[in-house]
Amino acid sequence: MGTRTYYDILGVSREATLEEITNAKNALAKVYHPDANVHNNIDTTAYMQEILEAYRILSNPDKRKKYNTKLSGGSNRVFRTYTVGPEPGSEKTTSFVTYWNAACKLNEIVTRSSSLMESHSKREGLPLKIFKRLGKPNQNEEEVAEQLNALSLKAIQYITTLKMAEIPMTYWTPDAMNWILVRWGQKQNIDYRTLFAKYDAHIERTKSSAEKMRLKAQSKQFHTNLKKLLNYAIQ
Repeated sequence: MGTRTYYDILGVSREATLEEITNAKNALAKVYHPDANVHNNIDTTAYMQEILEAYRILSNPDKRKKYNTKLSGGSNRVFRTYTVGPEPGSEKTTSFVTYWNAACKLNEIVTRSSSLMESHSKREGLPLKIFKRLGKPNQNEEEVAEQLNALSLKAIQYITTLKMAEIPMTYWTPDAMNWILVRWGQKQNIDYRTLFAKYDAHIERTKSSAEKMRLKAQSKQFHTNLKKLLNYAIQ
């Protein structure tokens, strides 16, 4: 039966740096801390403990080395892993945390690129616009374009991950992915695709008209900013 490793729990690759492991642990802790979910009558204590256990092993070079050895079949000792999804004989299922991490990274990139474009737009004064009309290159503009191109290429990587996981764009926002992550953590053998409809029902049932409008506006803005960023990947 497929099992989840400590790397799966944190949603990082086996080549992840200590910084990446720490960032993943901190981000997950914000979502899974029991205090953050008590108002929804959800006890996330157990999964929070798993996150901390995974971090305890992977953040220690010696313990991580021994753990990697055992993952590679270096001994018969069994480390605590976590069963998920597939039936016996099927392929291992990727942890939803991996997709959640991809969405988080994508949102970070979109926020950063939007800030970069806004800042550049404010600096663009009348003289600069005249230079542009005359066809004269502007060094600052070229640097910004290069940065946005690099960000767009990174964004495409995360978009590919999310699309291959069959996660609709509607759910790429933090509100949706965080909600789904918490519910998936409660029952990790569930097909996360079934949680999309439950999230929609949750929003419809618990959110006011004003809150629904806010979420819709945030989603629209995210996709607008993402579209602007992706334009730099084809320039």
